[in-house]
Amino acid sequence: MLRKTNVTKSQSGPKAVAAGAVHVPAPGEGKRGEQGYLGYLLRQAHAAVRLTMERTLADLGVTSPQFAVLTMLNAYPGLSGADVARLTFLTPQTVGVIIRNLERDGAIAMTPHPVHGRIQQWTLTPRGATLLKACRQRVLELEKRLARNLDSKAETTIRRWLSGIAAELKED
Repeated sequence: MLRKTNVTKSQSGPKAVAAGAVHVPAPGEGKRGEQGYLGYLLRQAHAAVRLTMERTLADLGVTSPQFAVLTMLNAYPGLSGADVARLTFLTPQTVGVIIRNLERDGAIAMTPHPVHGRIQQWTLTPRGATLLKACRQRVLELEKRLARNLDSKAETTIRRWLSGIAAELKED
């Protein structure tokens, strides 16, 4: 990919663009490839997966953060909004908006906590479970694509490595 830089009016023609162009590496090239910082490469991979997921779920009317919320509520029914925020790496404000929208659409329902009445617990409704199932089918195809060139041992190693990073750095 080429990007124009400061080309003056006195410079013209194809050589002016070439002389003033800077090569921006594509994913997999230079510092965006194997020579890049691990943190950057993780972020780059996350951005690519998230964009693909957004496109995959768009016609269902579900965003990546909404999918994450639905997934966590399915796995751990009765979570509070604060718990959902921690598990999905979203701000409490963002989760609040997502929860309101999912509740409005009938995908989740709130029940008060049996002991702490101020805590709201969220669970999937049958509509939410159906929506999540449709999303999961598409996301599982993306997951297969991500692991396409990995044998089961390599995939297990990578999963262990990624979850270990989160565990190791959680206190930082």
